[in-house]
Amino acid sequence: MKNSGNHKGHTLYAEAHRYYKNAKDTLRRSPIKGNAYQDMKYVQEACGTAYLAVLNALNGYLVERGMDPKKLPDSIEEYHAAFKKYLVHNGKVKGALSNVYEILHVFGYYKGFSTVDVVKIGFEKAKFLIEHLTRQKLG
Repeated sequence: MKNSGNHKGHTLYAEAHRYYKNAKDTLRRSPIKGNAYQDMKYVQEACGTAYLAVLNALNGYLVERGMDPKKLPDSIEEYHAAFKKYLVHNGKVKGALSNVYEILHVFGYYKGFSTVDVVKIGFEKAKFLIEHLTRQKLG
């Protein structure tokens, strides 16, 4: 996400919304049987894209709050540290980021977790974060 430094915050917010929409469209391509997605290619791609959508929203927020675009976080630990410096201390937002990281990035993307209800929660938390950070933008 370092190349995001070439963008203004509003561009990153727009990208976050575009990525999220693309992720939802990709997820719909996987058939569901019972409570499990059947085509992990689409699930993994969708989860990875939704996670990147959240990172774009976070980067937009951080850039608008004065963070040097060349110093945007490289890891989930650095994003959590940025919460302490740049974000309002909001447990719901911090918890949602942890959920998005665990559900979408680790379980959905890397491990290919296919349970519909769990993936749906990850997407809901991603949407919450993107919308919340977009509403908090400056000007």
